[in-house]
Amino acid sequence: MTIFTDDVVAAVTGHMNGDHTDDNLLIARAFGYPGVTESRMVGVTGDGGVWVVTDAEGDHELTVAWPGGEISERPQIRRQVVELYKVACDKLGISARDEHAPEPTGGDDAGTPHAAAHPHSGNPHGGNPHGGNPHGGGRHAGATDAEGEQPFSSVIRESSWSDHSDSEGATFMEDIMRGIGTKQDYIDLVVQHYFMYEALEAAATQLVADPAFAGFHPTALVRMPALEADLEYLIGSDWREQIAPVPATAAYAARIREIAEEGWAAGIVAHHYTRYLGDLSGGQMIAKRVAKQHELDAAGIEFYDFSALGAIADFKSGYRAELDALGARLDDAERGRMLDEVRTAYGFNTAVFVDLGKAKAAA
Repeated sequence: MTIFTDDVVAAVTGHMNGDHTDDNLLIARAFGYPGVTESRMVGVTGDGGVWVVTDAEGDHELTVAWPGGEISERPQIRRQVVELYKVACDKLGISARDEHAPEPTGGDDAGTPHAAAHPHSGNPHGGNPHGGNPHGGGRHAGATDAEGEQPFSSVIRESSWSDHSDSEGATFMEDIMRGIGTKQDYIDLVVQHYFMYEALEAAATQLVADPAFAGFHPTALVRMPALEADLEYLIGSDWREQIAPVPATAAYAARIREIAEEGWAAGIVAHHYTRYLGDLSGGQMIAKRVAKQHELDAAGIEFYDFSALGAIADFKSGYRAELDALGARLDDAERGRMLDEVRTAYGFNTAVFVDLGKAKAAA
């Protein structure tokens, strides 16, 4: 049986838990847990995928074999996940989404399958220094709009299937999700969020000031007050004197500030999308898991409370419509540059988990 490296597992599970939470639930329903209330992908092997599933009876580990049999290469993972999704839909008697149409052979790579190779400016730092895919963003096969093009929101989602740099220690986040991380692990994560969002929400003020981007960042989305409240509860009134960013977080925040100083609105959106849509998807599972394990109520997990937004599904649909509108305004070069920045953001997030893992091991 092939054992994929930690960085590959972190990339695949991060994508599934951030952008395909509904698909995780659907797979769990189709393969033995019809009453599932929560499903999170936690592992990938050559034989199949592994999920932690929650229903009325508690937590269960679910392993589902790949429909095409054993695999040994990273590019095969995405194809088998797509096929597994289709099998699940068939078992449940529902129609699969068009965006999961089979990809053509000879895709660009495992990170950006079936990406077209059109020229674009790319990352101004010469690719992703923290694990993003240096290849072109391109348009992807899959779901199309009325004019025959895939919506930009879908293109962005597909672009997160990117190659990541060596991620030894990236299991830090998976430990939290499996319920085996400590309370200190969670506190350390909240601390890093503080430094990320301090930079991101300062940058987001530029979006609010521009009518073309204002829809991305309503007031109810702002996280800094909640983070400050969580840190005071978790650490104490002197929390500001006790916290510091890990190197990857400092670099991440510096990159966001650099983009803001440049005034590159699409670049700000790339980081905005990566963080906030993750908080609204997989982040909700983090909150449930941490609250249950460490007996937290509202205090300590306020960061994940988006009730002021209304229905999260409705907000996410509106957000993706904003992304589609943005994509229509950008030329191919700028679209490609933004997709590279999305991959850069994913790379930074993985690097933060790596650093947290290293810091924990050294403690």
